[in-house]
Amino acid sequence: MKPWERIALPVAAGAVIVAIWIAAVHVSGTTVFPLPQRVLAGTQELAGKGVLGSYVRDSLMRVGAGYLLALVAGIPLGIALGWYPLAARSFNPLIQMLRPISPLAWIPISIVLFGVGDEAAVFLIFLASFFPIVTQTMNGVKEVPEMFRLAGLNFGLSAAQLFRRVLFPAALPQIVMGLRIALGIAWLVVVAAEMIAVDSGLGYLIIDARNAGKRYDLVVAGMLMIGLIGLALDTAIRRLETLRALRWGFRHE
Repeated sequence: MKPWERIALPVAAGAVIVAIWIAAVHVSGTTVFPLPQRVLAGTQELAGKGVLGSYVRDSLMRVGAGYLLALVAGIPLGIALGWYPLAARSFNPLIQMLRPISPLAWIPISIVLFGVGDEAAVFLIFLASFFPIVTQTMNGVKEVPEMFRLAGLNFGLSAAQLFRRVLFPAALPQIVMGLRIALGIAWLVVVAAEMIAVDSGLGYLIIDARNAGKRYDLVVAGMLMIGLIGLALDTAIRRLETLRALRWGFRHE
């Protein structure tokens, strides 16, 4: 794809969606769902009051805290489960039992444990991020071809050298994939958590605008801001995949 196409095609698609949006509002005659210009005015109103920046900051801080905790705990555990079969047989059934439970199902427990505040939201984001990171890391280590291990041993590598120079580089694509999946889920969960457990953030903005004054222009503005930040986060993690490919010699199409 040519460089200009990477920009022009998404912009063209966005213009089409906005046109459909405007047409749908006019054809339906709705007085509830706002036109794009009202959403833009609402966004400017929030920015002028200084609310938008603080809400974005609060949401990103919660995601960052929960995601970092999941990364610090999940990658070492995933490596251990992938490296040691006995550890996998011991802990994998428990992980697979807890993994399908929606993080939102933990909201009542998180409020009981931590109360209404940032800690409850961070706990939910941690849970949402932890399991994708653990499972992808574990699978990445387990799927390293046995010939890679044997070749490293034949070259006289110690266990630490084998991990650092063979297993970790080979498992890194799966690990980065887990990080990308976890980040997307974390961003989804923080919005839901903020609607219930805290009094700031983009999720709180949406529910407060709906309940306080039926300001659907602010509701849609919050939704669009969530989508734009999610796109930026996903783009950043995809850049990380590119750096990984360059560093370790993998080609990523």
